[in-house]
Amino acid sequence: MPNTSKPARAGASSDILNLAAAGLGPVRPERFAERVYETLFHAIVEGRITVGSKLPSENDLATLFEVSRPVVRQALDRLREDQLVESLRGSGTYVKEKPGLAPAQPGAEPETRIGHIMNGLELRLVIEPECAAMAALRRNRQDLDRMERLLEGFEAANRVGGIAHHYDFGFHEAIATATGNLRFVQVMKTLEYDVSHAVNMLRHLMHIAPWKRSQDAMDEHRQIFELIRVQDAEGARRAMRGHIENARTRMFNSRPGL
Repeated sequence: MPNTSKPARAGASSDILNLAAAGLGPVRPERFAERVYETLFHAIVEGRITVGSKLPSENDLATLFEVSRPVVRQALDRLREDQLVESLRGSGTYVKEKPGLAPAQPGAEPETRIGHIMNGLELRLVIEPECAAMAALRRNRQDLDRMERLLEGFEAANRVGGIAHHYDFGFHEAIATATGNLRFVQVMKTLEYDVSHAVNMLRHLMHIAPWKRSQDAMDEHRQIFELIRVQDAEGARRAMRGHIENARTRMFNSRPGL
């Protein structure tokens, strides 16, 4: 029988709800379960929801993310598969200790993840600079307004230590949208979360502090936005390529406090 005597941290549910609400807000209509899962995943891996904390109830999570309870259950099932949480009968769902590095073939799991990350970044280096160049030539006022709102949300969340990955992804997605080519948007949807998720999970499994978005990264976003705004296609292409190359360095070389 599971141990149901594990105490919940006082106030954990309300703290987590407030943190998540400040960092993301309502879930967009598409990919409900994935968005709930990704938000909780990042909050746990980045240490914003600490080991031993009790997650909010399914009802509370459904209210926060404006989704149904079956959607929340799908997200929690994926977190359990990742060994990030465990459910104790009659008690609730808790964040687990970090799993050890003991796959069926020692070393295979981290190597596979690194290869996956590098392949994703390589694809981004091909696609995103061209997206930025096209966006500079094709963007409209609505595109610029959306990019600016996402930049402001990203910067505000980062200042208070909130969950910022939604804004980061949204900015890159908004650039793809500004190209007017929906195929670019579809590719971006498979890339940004995919790479970010893989990096964070790898660092989590290897017990390395999660990488942190720096002021440099936000300044690079601002520079890309300004070049798109003034319709400097070649400048936007170069700036985006430099941003992704710098992001690759930050992902693998970040240390606490950097």
